[in-house]
Amino acid sequence: MNKISSTNEFVIKFANVNGSGSASANQMFAKGVFRSGIPVSPKNIFPSNIQGLPTWFEIRVSAKGYLGRKAGIDFMVAMNPQSYNQDVAELNSGGYLLYDSSWKRDFNREDINIIEVPLTALCVEEFPNPKTRLLFKNLVYVGVLSNLMKINKNIFIELIHEQFQGKEKLIAPNIQALELGFAYAEKNLNDACDISVKEEDLTKGMILTNGNNAGGLGCVYGGATVCAWYPITPSTSLAESYKKYCDQFRVDEKTGKNKFAFVQAEDELSSIGMAIGANWNGARAFTATSGPGISLMTEFVGLAYFAEIPVVIFNIQRGGPSTGMPTRTQQSDILSCAYASHGDTKHVMLIPADPKECFEFAADSFDISDRLQTPVFVLSDLDIGMNDWTCPEFEWDDKRKFDRGKVLSKNDLDELDSWGRYLDIDGDGIPYRTLPGTHPEKGAYFTRGSSHDEYARYIEDGEINAKNLSRILKKFAGAYSYLPKPTYKQDTNASSKGLIYFGSTEAAMQESLDLLSSFGYPIDAMRIRSFPFGPEVWDFIDQHESVYIVEQNRDAQMRILIMAEGEINPLKLISILCFDGAPITAKFISESIIEHLDEQNISQTAEKIK
Repeated sequence: MNKISSTNEFVIKFANVNGSGSASANQMFAKGVFRSGIPVSPKNIFPSNIQGLPTWFEIRVSAKGYLGRKAGIDFMVAMNPQSYNQDVAELNSGGYLLYDSSWKRDFNREDINIIEVPLTALCVEEFPNPKTRLLFKNLVYVGVLSNLMKINKNIFIELIHEQFQGKEKLIAPNIQALELGFAYAEKNLNDACDISVKEEDLTKGMILTNGNNAGGLGCVYGGATVCAWYPITPSTSLAESYKKYCDQFRVDEKTGKNKFAFVQAEDELSSIGMAIGANWNGARAFTATSGPGISLMTEFVGLAYFAEIPVVIFNIQRGGPSTGMPTRTQQSDILSCAYASHGDTKHVMLIPADPKECFEFAADSFDISDRLQTPVFVLSDLDIGMNDWTCPEFEWDDKRKFDRGKVLSKNDLDELDSWGRYLDIDGDGIPYRTLPGTHPEKGAYFTRGSSHDEYARYIEDGEINAKNLSRILKKFAGAYSYLPKPTYKQDTNASSKGLIYFGSTEAAMQESLDLLSSFGYPIDAMRIRSFPFGPEVWDFIDQHESVYIVEQNRDAQMRILIMAEGEINPLKLISILCFDGAPITAKFISESIIEHLDEQNISQTAEKIK
């Protein structure tokens, strides 16, 4: 029978039942490959219920560094009879299916290789406790895979020691389960699989982590001392990560007192209200949420925008609208964040592509928010936030100092005869502010969410209000100089076609461009990393006859934003849209572009004939 034969280039998928404890074992397999020196990209695909429904864990292994999700599975570990039909259908011809043969099953495919392992029977013989058998069964199949794919077993033993540090009683039985699977494969499954992992040195200087963990750490490095949040998938782990690192770095060694505040509010409105209040009072504060939370927060966002109070909002995007698909990924909050709240508002957005940028943009967001005295949105998504990524190690300059922007000190106020909170002294649209308690007589001011003049006095004069709104727009227009600039993937043989993308699409983009080039369709690509857009975006569009915009939402929100902000001819911007909740693939991007180009060529040929 035909067998897929591959070294360090394959996709393996684990099909389990939610709540069975399989995620940690599957993650351990990914870490084992990573520690073998091969880049990996794990994707945890889970339901939004607590227990019982099917769940999947997909890992792409790629020595080439292609870490976007790939359609088609080379090796399936099928542990859930409920999803057998779906799991078998996903397997590539010549692929491998490993299942628990304690209960025999006919899978009705003659073009795949069935690997039978009596996992339950093996665990019944070794472990008397029925509850622990379910958990140890996961380690048994990791042991089987270690033998089949020639992965150093000691790597997994080391990972078990690390995972159960402080819980020494669990180490020995987990290793026993791993050894059980390894020994069974060694005795019964010789030459059963031609997919292997060969140790290399391709992950040197790299780490395996997720965007939410990185973002929480970035908040600590960025000087955040207050987090007010309300739990919502997929953002909860960012707040929890911040708390974890604060417990490590923000506790006074002498007194044991916390040097941070971590507040789980009663709802999203309260959480952003607390964050705004803390920022007004001089702290660096943030909140973390997802699309439904953004919908609830918009009135407070407008207050911070108009009263000009810094605040950072992390939006880990998920499928919508309404409750939507809480455990699936999308890029569908672009417009709701760019123009959040009623009235005339425009907000700064930072759009990271991987955990390293989540760390960097999180730290930078507090400087940017303080400089501009405005809300800053950090737009991640579930794929970046909750899945582990192979990415470069984080870097930090210990000499770096926080930029609090235009904050007047007591000495500054002593030298001033008068001071207006909303005066544009420097012509950049950014006024000076004070912090409460700075001066015993000067500097206190009311924060107004209603119309006000330059001295924060309430007014109903339409001309003064219009002048104030225009000044705030000037501040926004100049914001791009503080923001991350676009990055490029340019092809020297590229045609007049360009491509714009952003966020987690980065994982699939290089492979997509390589595919396009190999098929004779070279193309230039630019990744947008922030909003408002700088001149680089408009230059890129001007330099190309037409531009594809790749995004993971239905309504082409980035295309709409670009058209609105740059007054671009809609016919010049062509949408490539993926919104099925799964991370976009290189195959989808390249095939969509080729299909469009072929249709265009046919249409042009027909026009000439006519």
